[in-house]
Formats: sequence, C-alpha cells, structure tokens
Amino acid sequence: MQPEHLDVVIVGAGLSGVGAACHLAEKCPQQTYAILESRQAIGGTWDLFRYPGVRSDSDMHTLGYSFKPWEGAKAIADGASILEYVRHTADQYDVHRQVRFGQTLVAADWCSQTSRWTLQITQQDGDDSTLSCKFLYMCSGYYSYQQAHDPQLPNIQRFGGRVVHPQFWPEDLDYSDKKVVIIGSGATAVTLLPVMAERAAQVVMLQRSPGYLISRPSEDWFANGLRALLPPHWAYRLTRLRNTLFQEALYKSTRHAPQWVKRGLLAKVRSELGDGYDVDRHFTPTYNPWDQRLCLIPDGDLFAALRGDRASVVTDQIDSFSATGVQLASGDHLDADIVITATGLQLVVFGGAQFSVDGAVIDFSKRWTYKGLMVSDVPNMVSTFGYVNASWTLRADLIAEWVCRTLNHMSATGASSVVPRVPDGLLDMPSRDWIDGFPAGYIERVMHLFPRQGDTAPWVNPQDFRADRKLFKQPLASDDALHFDP
Repeated sequence: MQPEHLDVVIVGAGLSGVGAACHLAEKCPQQTYAILESRQAIGGTWDLFRYPGVRSDSDMHTLGYSFKPWEGAKAIADGASILEYVRHTADQYDVHRQVRFGQTLVAADWCSQTSRWTLQITQQDGDDSTLSCKFLYMCSGYYSYQQAHDPQLPNIQRFGGRVVHPQFWPEDLDYSDKKVVIIGSGATAVTLLPVMAERAAQVVMLQRSPGYLISRPSEDWFANGLRALLPPHWAYRLTRLRNTLFQEALYKSTRHAPQWVKRGLLAKVRSELGDGYDVDRHFTPTYNPWDQRLCLIPDGDLFAALRGDRASVVTDQIDSFSATGVQLASGDHLDADIVITATGLQLVVFGGAQFSVDGAVIDFSKRWTYKGLMVSDVPNMVSTFGYVNASWTLRADLIAEWVCRTLNHMSATGASSVVPRVPDGLLDMPSRDWIDGFPAGYIERVMHLFPRQGDTAPWVNPQDFRADRKLFKQPLASDDALHFDP
C-alpha cells in the first residue's frame, strides 16, 4: 500500500509553521499540504511555556506576521496574548484544519528516482506511520521540547526543596511566601524575578556573570497613535518598518561603537537603581553589547522589583548545593525553598529528525548553507530559523515568501526538484559557523552540528533583514546556485 502523498509537509504548528501555512494557502492554493505537530495544540513555544510572566522579548509589530496586524495595546505582549494571536491567525486563514496533532517526524529520506520525500512519523498513541511529499518545510523551531540544557549543577541532588526548570513549569507549584533562587541571567530569569517577587518571601537571581538589559515601555505610543489615525494594515506596516529599522540601527551601532552603546545602557540601569546599587558588579558584562542577546525589560519591571525588599541579584559562582539552598564560592549561602534553573535551552538541528538522500544519512556539518534556508545537495527542503539579533518572524516571513515563489516557479516550469549545489570553484571557500559572531553559550554548544556558511553569496547566512531581503529577491531563473530538475 502506497503512503499518502502531499505536495508540501510543514513540520511544526508554532509561530513559524502557522505563518508558513498561511503564506502557502494564500499564494499557492493549488498545493496540497499538511502540518505535523508533535504536541496536541497549536502555538509551539507560546503553548509550551507556562512559567509566571512569560512574554515576548521582541515587540509584536515585528514578532507578529507581516500579513496579520497586531492590534493589542501592548507591544511587549504576554504569552497568553501571543498564543491567542497565533491561534486566531490559524483560524482566520483556515490552516488549523490541516494540522495533524501528536505526530513527530523522526526520519525523512529523499528518493531521486521519484523526486519525493518519504517521512517516518511516530504518533503519540505509539503507532508509526509513513507519509510522502514533494517538498519538506521544517518549521519545528530551534530547541528541544523534551530536554532543556543541563549545566551539571554540582551536587544539586542534595537540595531538599523543589527544583524546577521554566520549560517544564508544574501547575501545582505554589511559591507564596517561599524563598526562591533563580539561577540564570537571561530573558527567562529577568522575566521571572519581578513576577515571583510579588508573592514570594524572597527572590534571588543568582548569576555567574551579568548580561545587558534594555528597558522599553510595554505600550508603543507610536503604534497606538497611528492606529487611531490610519487603517490597521497601514498603521501596522509603518510601525513594523520603524521598529525593524530601530532594531537594525541598535544592533549595527553595537558593532561600530560598542563602548558608546555600553555607556548608554549602563547609564540607564544606574538611573533606574540609584547611586547605592553596585551596577559594576551585577549589571556590567565583560563582553560588548549584542555579543549576546540583550534582555528586554518592559516598563522597567525588573528594576522596580530590585528597588523593593523582596528581590535581589547575586553575582557569584556555585560551589555546591546543600539541603537548604546554594553554597557559593565566596563562602556565602543562599537559603531556598525552591530553585529555578533558568539555565537555557538545548538546541537541535532541523527538529532532531534524521535526514537522508537515497538512503545515505546527511551529515549537515559537512554541507553548506544556501541563504540560511536550504542545504547544499539536499533537494526540496527548506528550514526556518529566524534572527538572533532581531525578531524571529521577520526572517520567517521572508523565508515563507521565498518558498511560495519557488513552488510557483516549479509548477510553472514543470520542475520536480530544486537543489542548491556549490560550484567546484567554491568548494574550498573559507567557512564560518552558521551563526557567526554571536558567542552565546546556547548557540556555541551546537554550531558544530549545523551547516557551514562561506564568504560568498548565496552560501551565507547574514542574519541581517535588509541583506536577506535583497538576497531572497534574486530572480530564481538567474540563480546559478539553484538547480531545477524536471
């Protein structure tokens, strides 16, 4: 019995997958497709993460879809509002009907003879199934839903209280009047602290080293003002353009004038916390701004909490855990009833599935990236990975538009496959990491598994919105790196 065959299979029904399906439904209505979702809900990250205060760290006018205006008053939105936005978009574009829940892609093999992918799928009920498709579109995100990063905290098994990772937040966790230690200094830690401090007896953010913080109002006066004057789509497009340019200008200023940006960020922190706070110790990193991601603080909520008497930051090394808390290298001890390990995500390559071409398993680390969306010598497969220095969806939208244009080109020319191939003369070009110049731990831990990028377009992943937009708009017919086969 032949497996069911579709034109396109999208893997993942989160922010990227729903957006990809909406683009596909509107621009390629002749293509049959389905969305494989390993969980039982639409929303991806925004359905999975349930920790207190979960929110975006990008404004919703750039994290939102290009085709679907964000109409909320708050530009820095909470997780529940983002989830509602994604699900409403899926309903509005009628793509929710194409989602197949509880189905995890575990392996995919491309057959050159038939020009199709055969997908091995594990279903949540324990059964396995097979599906084939012409085009495989990976929108499964960049981190493991099953496993978080484990920093191997010394002797944590000695701790007699409760240990929680934010990715797997338990519904029954009551932290009222408890002493809480949050280990970490990233976006999750700075989100948790002000919210938990409202009910906990004491919340300490324990960090090995500081990160950069930038405070912005959660409501965007520009966006809300434009929406009162203009039609929603026009107001949204103008705000999206303005915010995209702001993100780009901020990032590029950190590349060209890092010390100037650093002084500005630290001056803002000092003005928020006052002269008596040790900003040099707790909020002055050893690296330049945007060498790692800036943490967004909406309405200065973290600083407000630190000005109170229930929240604090401690910068120190962990020596070990005791039954009652954390023993620090300095000799101090932090008492705790609950320890929150906000220590980061575990990244995976292309959803963690195994890929092969004509039965030969693909080692992606030996391949080259094509525009940061395809892989050399791998036909009919695109993967969505957004920006590490701007809003994820800006790039997801660009990729979706490119995919639709490519599918329509293939239909018009009768091509059955498209594959990027590096010319012989470029096989020895200098290689760089797939994400280059961003030494964050969660990125560096897995870059050796990702495809390489070169120094010549289109074998690059510039992580730059305007550069990507120009790169993606190159006419397909004149792109010598792409090979369309009948």
